Amino acid sequence: MNQVVRVGLIGYGMAGEVFHAPAIAVIPELKLTKVVERRSTKCQNRYPWVETVNDTEELLQDPNIDLVVVATPNTSHFELVQKALLANKHVVVEKPFTPTSQQATELIELAQQRDRLLSIHHNRRWDGDFLTVKQIIKNGLLGNLVEYEVHFDRFRNQIKTNWREYDEPGSGILYDLGSHLIDQAVDLFGLPDTVTADIRMQRPGVKTADAFELILNFGNLKVTAKAGQLVRELGPHFVLHGTAGSFIKYGMDPQEDALKQGRLPEGIDWGKESQKSWGTLNTDINELHFYGKIETLPGCYPAYYQNVYNAITQQSELIVKPEQARNTIQIIERAMESHAQRRTLNFYEH
Repeated sequence: MNQVVRVGLIGYGMAGEVFHAPAIAVIPELKLTKVVERRSTKCQNRYPWVETVNDTEELLQDPNIDLVVVATPNTSHFELVQKALLANKHVVVEKPFTPTSQQATELIELAQQRDRLLSIHHNRRWDGDFLTVKQIIKNGLLGNLVEYEVHFDRFRNQIKTNWREYDEPGSGILYDLGSHLIDQAVDLFGLPDTVTADIRMQRPGVKTADAFELILNFGNLKVTAKAGQLVRELGPHFVLHGTAGSFIKYGMDPQEDALKQGRLPEGIDWGKESQKSWGTLNTDINELHFYGKIETLPGCYPAYYQNVYNAITQQSELIVKPEQARNTIQIIERAMESHAQRRTLNFYEH
């Protein structure tokens, strides 16, 4: 029989309820055992076998918990991950890793000292459209890629009264949505040569960044990542151009909406996208011109937790490594410096 890894979840807000708990629940080898909820016990409505507590220390000191998942506001990530590692737990922390790369480095070193797994929940590596883009690039369907543009836009002209809108370390859209786009770019292309950023506060009364444009230079490849909260008419999600052709993709991965509707991420249709949302490929393949739709690969957020389990039990290598997540934070830091100085910066410049 496979070893069961017992999971303790700190935080049952949107991230814990929508993304973490359902993905954990459908992995047979993971057992969601204890959840920290400050104001309710609603987790038990869906997972009646779970014990709910309102004290983080009670969860951390539980010898039956093997893996701790931190799904709390960004400002608490460093402290809670540190405490969990010191309690000799394996740890998954919601993105972004930490507000600073120095904090990330400290946690990476502590995890190494304690011989504990540490990973960051960059689940959008398992978006179906990103998996499709990855295969298009891997198979050279566009020739030599010269431009990669990705958007994560929304229309939210009203400011919400939650911690994401506060002026605190690690707040703002560059940390929130930008960390996803940067992580995907780094997964595809590695670390950039230069970073150029324009970061804005566009909505009246907003207290932290709510729009950005980030340009990462990888030699002959230009990567543009953009996000904003005042985009009512959405453009493409992905735009790729290469020496052989182009790929254009509208629409976001359907998994988030399905999870928000209360579905568990399982079944043969999970993560599949409707045909109307498939991307368009216009390219030359083996001296033939192809123009048409490419079926989007199914997305699979539970694959992140399956890999975490496999890495804990030494069945496979960890995919989302903490060093990669630290790279994402370093790029965000360089982006903020670039915006402040109004110039392009070398990524490794000090």
